[in-house]
Amino acid sequence: MGQKVHPLAARLGFIKDWSSKWYARHGDFGLFIDEDYKIRRYIKKNLRQAAVSKVTIERVAGKVKVRIHSARPGVIIGRHGADIEKLTGEIRDIVKNKEVVVDIEEVKNPSLDAQLISENIALQLEKRIAFRRAIKRSMDQAVSSGAKGVKVAVAGRLGGAEIAREQKYMWGSVPLQTYRADIDYGFDEAHTRYGLIGVKVWVYKGDALLEKLRQDKKKQEEEAKESHASEQKVKA
Repeated sequence: MGQKVHPLAARLGFIKDWSSKWYARHGDFGLFIDEDYKIRRYIKKNLRQAAVSKVTIERVAGKVKVRIHSARPGVIIGRHGADIEKLTGEIRDIVKNKEVVVDIEEVKNPSLDAQLISENIALQLEKRIAFRRAIKRSMDQAVSSGAKGVKVAVAGRLGGAEIAREQKYMWGSVPLQTYRADIDYGFDEAHTRYGLIGVKVWVYKGDALLEKLRQDKKKQEEEAKESHASEQKVKA
C-alpha cells in the first residue's frame, strides 16, 4: 500500500490538511478546480526562484485567499511590495476579477521540506552535477536538520546513460504505512538535455500525534504555572 498511495492523500483529515479549502455547488465545482490548478501552475512557473513549497487556496464569501509557503518570501514581495501587487493582479485575472488576498508564509527549515529538496536535486541535475553527489548532499542536510528518515528516488537517463533506470537512496526509517507518522512528500522533474529525470523525496519528521500530545501537555503546564502565579499575587 505504501508504494501505491500518495503519502499526503492517505493522511488527509488525520494529521494532514487539504491544500484547497472551499465548498462549491455542482455547477461551480469544475470551475473552481480549474482555477486552483491555473493559480498553482502560474505561481510555480513564475516564482521558480522563490523556492515555493506549497500553495493553499481558501474561498470564503466570494473572496479567494491564496497562501504561498516559500523559503524566500523577499523574492515574492519585491521592492516596496511591487511584485506581490503584480502577482495579486495576475491571480485576479485568473479567477475572473473576484477579490483576491495573497499571504506569504516563510518556510523556516527548507532542508526538511520534501518539495524543496526535490526541486533542489532537480536543479542540480539540470546543472549537470552528478546525481549521487546531489542526492547525498540533500540527504545530509535533511538529517543534520533533524529528519528521522529520508528516502530519495530518481528515474530516467541518469548520467546520460542510453537506458533509463531508477535509483533509490534511503537513510533512517520512513514508515509509509503508519498513518500517525508525519511523512512529507515532494516531486519534481529535471529537464536535462538527454530527457526528463523524475525526483521523488519522502521525509519522515517523527510521530505527529505524539508531538501534538507533547505540545498540549506543555501548554497545560504553562497555563497551570500562570494561574498559580496569579493566585499567589492575589494572596499577597
